Amino acid sequence: MLIAAKAMRGLPAGSAILLVFMLALSGAGFVHAQSLTPFRNEGQAQRYCPDDVVVWLDFAKGIYYARNQKRYGRGFNGSYVCREEARSSFYRRSLLGLR
Repeated sequence: MLIAAKAMRGLPAGSAILLVFMLALSGAGFVHAQSLTPFRNEGQAQRYCPDDVVVWLDFAKGIYYARNQKRYGRGFNGSYVCREEARSSFYRRSLLGLR
């Protein structure tokens, strides 16, 4: 928004309002996450995304675990998902729980 304020300094009032309106309609500054497809078991997730790695996503913590991690597949508030979907939905990988 600071860039828009600097751009509006030299514009007439009507043009400045039009610029703000166009920025609001364009969705500038908004980030859209890809929707997740959660699965109950690992096999279903692997069939859905055969070229990707399946991870365990803990929804409460907002992190995902790889197969070689201790908390993979554990917990009641998680699900199996494709790693790329988890990444594009802004979930982060766990640095803890490595064996």
